[in-house]
Amino acid sequence: MKKIIFYTRNQCELCLDAKNLLILLQSEYSFQIDERDIETNDEWIEKYGLIIPVIELNGEIIQSGIIDMLDLEKSLKQR
Repeated sequence: MKKIIFYTRNQCELCLDAKNLLILLQSEYSFQIDERDIETNDEWIEKYGLIIPVIELNGEIIQSGIIDMLDLEKSLKQR
């Protein structure tokens, strides 16, 4: 099963929208979501603080910021 690492933070509307898209696509593309709050790790804050939400698959960022469902779905199909 594929594993998505989803970097997020509290009170982030873009993050909530992205999570809802992931949940919608999860049953069709069979992946696990590992949600990580960047506020719990200084390295994540430095790395992702300006671009959250961040969706990572197989160690590669496939989308960040405003998440587009069609592009996200295309990335999931390709991998």
